[in-house]
Amino acid sequence: MNEKNRVVITGMGIISCLGNTLDDVSKSLQNGIPGYEIDPERTAVGMRSPLTGTIKNFDPKNYLDRKRRKTMALSTVWAYAAAEQAIKDSNLKQEEIESTETGVIFGHDSIAEASYLATKVLMEEKDSKNIGSGSIFQIMNSTVTMNLSTIFHTKGANWSLAGACASGSHAIGQAAELIRNGDQERVIAGGAQEINYHVMASFDALNAFTTNLENPLKASRPFDKNRDGLIPSGGAACVILERMDLALARGAKIYAEVVSYAFGADGDDMSAPNGIGAQQVMEKALRKANMRPEEIQYINAHATSTPRGDKMEAWAISNVFGNRPYVSSTKSMTGHECWMAGSSEVIYSTLMMRDGFIAPNINFEEGDEYTSKINITNKIIHERPEIILSNSFGFGGTNAALILRSVK
Repeated sequence: MNEKNRVVITGMGIISCLGNTLDDVSKSLQNGIPGYEIDPERTAVGMRSPLTGTIKNFDPKNYLDRKRRKTMALSTVWAYAAAEQAIKDSNLKQEEIESTETGVIFGHDSIAEASYLATKVLMEEKDSKNIGSGSIFQIMNSTVTMNLSTIFHTKGANWSLAGACASGSHAIGQAAELIRNGDQERVIAGGAQEINYHVMASFDALNAFTTNLENPLKASRPFDKNRDGLIPSGGAACVILERMDLALARGAKIYAEVVSYAFGADGDDMSAPNGIGAQQVMEKALRKANMRPEEIQYINAHATSTPRGDKMEAWAISNVFGNRPYVSSTKSMTGHECWMAGSSEVIYSTLMMRDGFIAPNINFEEGDEYTSKINITNKIIHERPEIILSNSFGFGGTNAALILRSVK
């Protein structure tokens, strides 16, 4: 294939419950260290499940001054920090960043806390002028990309994608397609998700969260027979996607190639996946990559630890791949990072390529009639995966699959 039509990852950055640097996150993945805990505030406000992923040792003041933060919710500050890391990691020049050939695309589907606080001010003070001039920019779904583009002075693509819990994957996939089609030379792409109880209360009302509080660190159990719900989480993840010939010409460090992006929809139920859409999107990703199922060495599953979602994904994986490739869900350690998950899981997968391991699906002890048919590993595998499939699915039946390949 012409290197002008190939897309590679040349920079990465992340703010995650597993750590705030690539190396810290890799260590957590390798050692099976979960990043979630009980939040007493959630118990106090009446949520059924107080478990949540938490971002630790992060001070917004260390990244941006108060004036810049005025137009940002906390998750947008996380996105800035992740993007700043990724840009520094890529060694791109300032004039390359500020080019019309550089875009910003993030997966992002809501900002709840800023909306709540603005409404609270209005209801209590009966005067909209007290809401503050920065509030509207915090609340908008495009808050991440509008803030990042104006700070980094990018002049290309500038939009956010709302695709529920597949938002991050769709953002990276669409960014890769823009480059592959000649519309951009490089894109700053990723996903961001707030963690506060305001955004998670509605999910809690759906009984989607685990209530296994006796042993919180074993509560996220993707694919396990005794799973009872997910743990919400969030943060921000960012990759620099670049046209391969340009990356090679400037001597860039190349982490991996984004070989294929496929999308689709169940066209069925709002919240209950049917498995058919998942199967179709994985098959489409393989066709677009011109690959056979047996070439995939590892699948970073979407599996969130919900009874139906994990079952239907396992059914779909089994139909396409049988029980050959290793499968794990990094959500066993992170919880479900929602809008961010697809982008963070690209980074987790790429770190496995970089550091030569396959992360375990912690807390998996016994499969059910569906999940026992695939090759789930609950121990670290000390092998370097060269080709990885990453799945992301979301409410409304939206589905995304990305295939990543190491570049030698």
